[in-house]
Amino acid sequence: MTDHKARQAETIYLVLAGLFITSLVTSNLIFQKFFSWNPFGLYNFELSVGIIAYPITFLITDIISEIYGRKRANKVVIAGVFASFFALLIVVVSTEAPATPWSPISDTIFKKVFGFTYIAVGASLAAYLLAQFLDVQIFHFWKRKTKGKHLWLRNNFSTFSSQLIDTASILFLLCSFGVIEWELFGMLLLSGYLFKVLFALFDTPIIYVFVYLIRRYFGIEGHGGEMELK
Repeated sequence: MTDHKARQAETIYLVLAGLFITSLVTSNLIFQKFFSWNPFGLYNFELSVGIIAYPITFLITDIISEIYGRKRANKVVIAGVFASFFALLIVVVSTEAPATPWSPISDTIFKKVFGFTYIAVGASLAAYLLAQFLDVQIFHFWKRKTKGKHLWLRNNFSTFSSQLIDTASILFLLCSFGVIEWELFGMLLLSGYLFKVLFALFDTPIIYVFVYLIRRYFGIEGHGGEMELK
């Protein structure tokens, strides 16, 4: 690979990492608002708005795993942890800073919106670390078993497994700390997991197109071929 293409490959990696971290941090900050969604009248989902951004993180780690390999995917996961802690630090400082009398957002409103951010970030990171590393491990397990073929299989199997662990873990911790009532656990678990499964099925063709274009442009040969970058 030429130096020019190597730089381009690094740029794409950084963009994907940036999208991953933004999705992760945003999902933790906005999670307290819930909405309902009833596609075609088939099922009424009741979900946190944080779930809109969160499945994108698994889509991106699968793309990075496929193109750049497991080590690069794990680096992005770790970077997401540090970014989340840094965002939490900013929220803590912002909460403690007293609002002026003319501030459009008062201390009371600000604390109401971000009051559970500490618990949310802690619960999310605990579940996130387990689920993301599980996602990467299962992805590469099936990649070895299929000798780089059947991208749809490893993408969906890894996401289905990791998202179940992720959804159940987050809800368990949030209910344990009193952020969400226990009677909502089953409904939110079913809605959250079904939504993530549908997203995983939807993102499979996206991964195929993206991986195909990247491999073609950078001349990566064969099924399961990865970037060879320093």
